[in-house]
Amino acid sequence: MLVLASALVALVVLDAYTDWLKPVTDRLEGAALPFYWITNLPSRMAEWGDDGLNSRSALVTKNNALESELLIHKGRLLRMAELAAENVRLRNLLNATELLKDSVLVTELIGVSPDPASHTILINRGSEDDVFVGQPVLDANGLMGQVIEVHNSHSRALLITDSTHALPVQVLRNGVRSIAEGVGRFDHLRLRFVSPTMDIREGDELVSSGLGGRYPVGYPVGTVIRKTALPGHAFVEIEVKPAAWLNRSRHLLIVFSAVEKLQGR
Repeated sequence: MLVLASALVALVVLDAYTDWLKPVTDRLEGAALPFYWITNLPSRMAEWGDDGLNSRSALVTKNNALESELLIHKGRLLRMAELAAENVRLRNLLNATELLKDSVLVTELIGVSPDPASHTILINRGSEDDVFVGQPVLDANGLMGQVIEVHNSHSRALLITDSTHALPVQVLRNGVRSIAEGVGRFDHLRLRFVSPTMDIREGDELVSSGLGGRYPVGYPVGTVIRKTALPGHAFVEIEVKPAAWLNRSRHLLIVFSAVEKLQGR
C-alpha cells in the first residue's frame, strides 16, 4: 500500500508540474467520456421529459388560443359581410324613396306567418307611428302588400301573393287594365279574366292602376312571364313575377299619400 501510495503521489506530482503524462491523461479522458455520459443519462432523460411535456402543454395552449382568435375574427368578418349587404339594401331603399312623391316611413320586418298558406308579415311600426289599416307597404323594388292590423308598436301586413289578395293593375306599355291576384306563391301572381284579344305580352311591366283607392297609382307590381291560351276557355292565363322581393326583403317602406295626409290620417 505504501508503494502504491508513493507511486500515486509521484504520478500526481509529475502530472501537475510536467507534461510527461499528458498523452496518457488525454487517452484516459477520452476513454472515460462514455462513462460520464452514462452516469448522466437518468438526469438527462428527466430533463427531456419535462421539456417535452412543457413544450406540448404550451403548444396546446397556444393552439387553443389561436383557434379562439381565428373564430372571433371569422365571426367579425361574417358580421362585416352582413353589414355590407345590409348597407346595399338600405342604399337601394333610399334610391326607391327618391322616385316616390308620397311621404314614406322606413320599417323593418320582424316576423313572418308560420302558416305557409298565409302570406303575412309583421313590421315594427304601429299606431305610435300613425300607421293605419290599408296602408301600402313596399320594398326597394316594388309593391309588397298592405297593412291589415295595427297595434301600438307593430303591425301586420298582407302580401300581394296571398291567395286572398287581389289588386287592380295596368300595363305600363299601353295602360291596359286588369286584376292581379295571389296564388299562394312568393314568386307568382296571375291576371284574372283576361281576354285573348287584350294587348298584354310577355315582358310587359305591370304597375298599380290606383282604381279602388287602396293603392296609389304607378307602383311596380311585376312582370308578365308567360301568356297561355287554354283550349275551351274564354280567357287566357297570364303569369306574373312580382317586382318586390317578397320572401327576402327586410327593410320596407310604409307609404303616406297626400290624400291620406289631408284626411288627417
